[in-house]
Amino acid sequence: MITDWIKRLVSRGTARDHGADLADIAPAEPFFVVGDIHGRLDLLETLLGQLEPDHPVVFVGDYIDRGGQGAQVLNRLQGLSNGSPQSFICLLGNHEEMMLRFIDDPKRMGGLWLHNGGLQTLASFGLTDVTEPVSGADAIALAGRLRDTVGEPLLTWLRNRPLTWTSGNVTAVHAAFDPALSLQDQTREVCLWGHPRFFLDPRTDGQWVIHGHTIVATPRIYRQVISVDTGAFATDRLTAAEIRPGEIRFHTTGDTTDDPASE
Repeated sequence: MITDWIKRLVSRGTARDHGADLADIAPAEPFFVVGDIHGRLDLLETLLGQLEPDHPVVFVGDYIDRGGQGAQVLNRLQGLSNGSPQSFICLLGNHEEMMLRFIDDPKRMGGLWLHNGGLQTLASFGLTDVTEPVSGADAIALAGRLRDTVGEPLLTWLRNRPLTWTSGNVTAVHAAFDPALSLQDQTREVCLWGHPRFFLDPRTDGQWVIHGHTIVATPRIYRQVISVDTGAFATDRLTAAEIRPGEIRFHTTGDTTDDPASE
């Protein structure tokens, strides 16, 4: 099972690669970036208690699926974002995209989403009678029930989530960028699902990229890419990166000490 594989992957410590010169990282202000939550409200609350509220907190998406409290995570983040939109920035992830596509096109998207954690999210919204993927008329009916249960305010909030957020020369995104294109020319598909050259080709514009989506054993710095998805739903380790000029510090649930990465 995927959860067993992820648990075997995880080890303590922070993987670093000195292909990056941290002296070059220059956000306009300190901020935090939180990795994929995947329905773990408990870990989200624990991590929020470790962060300084005076600095913006950016969430890179994948708030739902796999873990059992997707609905509760969405409601918590919506409340934070609506209450202080400059302090709590919630990006869109591919799992939120799958749920929205299922609601809009259930016959086509039912299999993909429900096979990838959608069943857990349905249960978190109280739709506990669905235990396997559905198709055809059943998918249409289920999408209607989900739309009514989620409600238009939350759906509208989800549809309005940005794909990226930038401070100085650091940009957060859910999955990846095409390293050959400017930030302004990135496609929605790449931002949400990734790009085959993302980890292979360094950017030439001096921009740092911090992202989730791809699970790493420990938070990782490689060239000018910072990876913060530590597989929280399976490992109990939700990670935030604290970004300051010339410094990156990682905060992870379950760790007893912060992990600085600075030159």
